[in-house]
Amino acid sequence: MTPKPTERELDLLKILWERERATVREIYETLHARDTQLAYTTVLSLLQTMERKGLVGHEAEGKAYTYFAAVQRERTFRELAGSFLEQVFGGAMDEYLVRAMESRQPTARELDQLEAMIADYKQRRRSRKKDTPS
Repeated sequence: MTPKPTERELDLLKILWERERATVREIYETLHARDTQLAYTTVLSLLQTMERKGLVGHEAEGKAYTYFAAVQRERTFRELAGSFLEQVFGGAMDEYLVRAMESRQPTARELDQLEAMIADYKQRRRSRKKDTPS
């Protein structure tokens, strides 16, 4: 299991998932455009720490290093969500969803997506039960 990224590390990973590859300067400039004021050397230090943790990798391109995410976005989000669900709600998904919806009113589109995901999950569960020998 890959180490959990910190909040700042997650900010950098999101940039790398969007761009696929970026130099320290490009990441620094993207953060500043998003009103995240970190020094260039802080961004570099974060990337070096993230590389030691296995979250990112780099390749030399001329005089600069180009960094890339070494972890998948979906897997990272799934692991973070699962960890949060266990730590905060003791695994109670229903309570987690209720609190999430109370904290921010979901849009009609988001509710439709949730309903479709639940229906899809139920269908896959039924299919697995049929395929499992009794």
